[in-house]
Amino acid sequence: MALSDRPAERHRQVAGLFTDRVRGTRSWDAPAPVADWTARDVVRHLTEWCPGFLASGAGITLPQGPSVAEDPVAAWQVHCDGVQAVLDDPETAHRDFTNPHIGSLPLAAAIDRFYTTDVFMHTWDLSTATGQDDRLDPDFCAQLLGGMEQMEEVIRSSGQFGSRVEVPDGADAQTKLLGFIGRDPFWSQR
Repeated sequence: MALSDRPAERHRQVAGLFTDRVRGTRSWDAPAPVADWTARDVVRHLTEWCPGFLASGAGITLPQGPSVAEDPVAAWQVHCDGVQAVLDDPETAHRDFTNPHIGSLPLAAAIDRFYTTDVFMHTWDLSTATGQDDRLDPDFCAQLLGGMEQMEEVIRSSGQFGSRVEVPDGADAQTKLLGFIGRDPFWSQR
């Protein structure tokens, strides 16, 4: 299924796949392919950074569910539904997001560019940690990789991504994207 280029619909698709992986997780303590993270930490990361991002950049307060430590499935669902409600709100089309590092841009575009893409990439982390289907949309992988490669220096200096992991010549777009963001595409629980 190709991902939509409309922020609200793309979030619905990407977050829907992540939700499936959250619901399919049997061991929240399973190691994840991010150093020192478990499956629970993947969910914690997404549910904890986005509320501050939206509050500081757009004055939006997302609903709070239980903590990820208490109930990762419910914590994710409340968070995911809150972000979707923001994207589905007709007033969002008239709102801007402002951040000292990126300037101002439409709120839906900011959520799409920074948050939805993060959910997309962390879907692989959770899927891999928990032994679920880890395939991502290949066209979106190629699109993200193309955009990120153009700003590699900025990305690397942000500290948000690990060192590039070399991948075989002729690797598919997902493998290349994972290597670019510092993941070992061939990681497995050891």
